[in-house]
Amino acid sequence: MSATLIYTVITISAIGAASAVILYFVARKFFVFEDPRIEEVENELPSANCGGCGFAGCHAFAEAIVTSGNLEGKYCPVGGSNVMAKVAGVMKLEALEQTPRVAVLRCNGTCEFRPKTTNYEGAKTCAIAAMNFSGETGCQFGCLGFADCVNVCQFDALHMNPSTGLPEVDDDKCTACGACVKACPKFLFELRKKAPKNRKIYVACRNTEKGAVAKKSCEVACIGCGKCEKECAYEAITIENNLAFIDSDKCKLCRKCVAVCPTNSIIETNFPPRKEKITENASTEKVDA
Repeated sequence: MSATLIYTVITISAIGAASAVILYFVARKFFVFEDPRIEEVENELPSANCGGCGFAGCHAFAEAIVTSGNLEGKYCPVGGSNVMAKVAGVMKLEALEQTPRVAVLRCNGTCEFRPKTTNYEGAKTCAIAAMNFSGETGCQFGCLGFADCVNVCQFDALHMNPSTGLPEVDDDKCTACGACVKACPKFLFELRKKAPKNRKIYVACRNTEKGAVAKKSCEVACIGCGKCEKECAYEAITIENNLAFIDSDKCKLCRKCVAVCPTNSIIETNFPPRKEKITENASTEKVDA
């Protein structure tokens, strides 16, 4: 073996050894210790990485829990109370109970109530359409119908209804991750308290224009008349900017507000049929017969 080759091998070996030593000390210098509980907490999470918890994925959520050492203000909507109980077990903390939520579309402007006045020829996404276009109907607050919310839902809980042109939420599949809330440029989705038997009462409108203008745009628009607010005995309804809002945490599902709404903008779902009232004349005729 020539002296040149031997010298080359020795030089390369020396450089390799020096590099290894340098890398070792650099690794020791910049070593970041990760609490093993982070992995334990992450293993209890559903791995949806949906961001519904307010953090950038399950790992970031687990890291935030371990770093803070508490569960205050932290909740996994996908896993719910069962998953949070397991997380609390890992952290040796008391589990925090939270009422399940479900996404609700606050728009009932179907083709029947909100006929088209123009045709949109641009990109078929709500995000782009909202920047350049108020909508194909007279209501600039309603659903654009291009399914951005459906496309971002990871749980198959949203589908477009071809008859109404509106997205529909499957309450049994919805995890309240909030992806649809963030995706809708019209801010039509709301996360409301999930009641027994999936019953809901809410104002299906976001139009803040004055009554006559709103009614002209959509037959079932809220006109801010205040009748529902006066009828509610639980202070669950407020009127702001010509628009009624029902607080699902205060609402007792009595349905009295639904009966007094003059435009049928308050929606009730999954309730049994109302009992028909027998008028005084009808009851008298029944007795005479």
